[in-house]
Amino acid sequence: MQIENACVLVTGGSSGLGAACVARLAKQKANIVIADLIEPAESVLREFADQIVFARTDVCSEADMRAAIELGQQRYGSLRGVVACAGVLHAERLLPRQGVASLEAFRRVIDVNLVGTFNTLRLCGEAIASGEPDVEGERGVMVMTSSVTAFEGQIGQAAYAASKGAVASLALPLAREMAQHAIRVVAIAPGVFETPMMQAAPDKVRQSLIDQTVFPQRLGQPAEFAALVLHILENAMINGATLRLDGGVRLAAR
Repeated sequence: MQIENACVLVTGGSSGLGAACVARLAKQKANIVIADLIEPAESVLREFADQIVFARTDVCSEADMRAAIELGQQRYGSLRGVVACAGVLHAERLLPRQGVASLEAFRRVIDVNLVGTFNTLRLCGEAIASGEPDVEGERGVMVMTSSVTAFEGQIGQAAYAASKGAVASLALPLAREMAQHAIRVVAIAPGVFETPMMQAAPDKVRQSLIDQTVFPQRLGQPAEFAALVLHILENAMINGATLRLDGGVRLAAR
């Protein structure tokens, strides 16, 4: 996929991994729709004023997502890519000290992380499929955000692990289906990254996760996630896979 002048929609693009993707793609001269509930930093909008448009978007809303896609199409032309980074984290044991786990909280995590991702891909997939293929015959690329918890969920991460495991499971069947439209589908399973979610964790928890990382023993940087996203968009042979980006971490039970 040719990045320059391509229209790419990024959910969760106002912070964390999504914001890093926006910055990296903008520097490569892509045109970007930030689909998020919170507005991006003013500095980003100023620096890339002609390349970025913001659409306030609930990823679970069909109307919101369609409006974001249409805004991008009107401003920049055919949609060529989507990077789904929007997500929420919730930690709770099935049987806490009192009572049982909240079904409402479980549903919210599944709704945002899984249903929101699926909603994003189905509507963006429709838009990308309606465009013309490039000189290599490709119409576009869809990238999802899974997590290493999909494979090594810790105690208390049932909802989050289930949602991210389901996202990982979408990659191959959707890649097989979307091949007829010349669209690739890939998921990334990041390890422990320096994001607002991780910044909210206690220091003891952060250090424990770092200690479980093989090398380098530090938090991953959002820019490193964005670098992989860019490579996926540009490398036509990456398809139908869930790629771990984790410094070799294998999460312990707790």
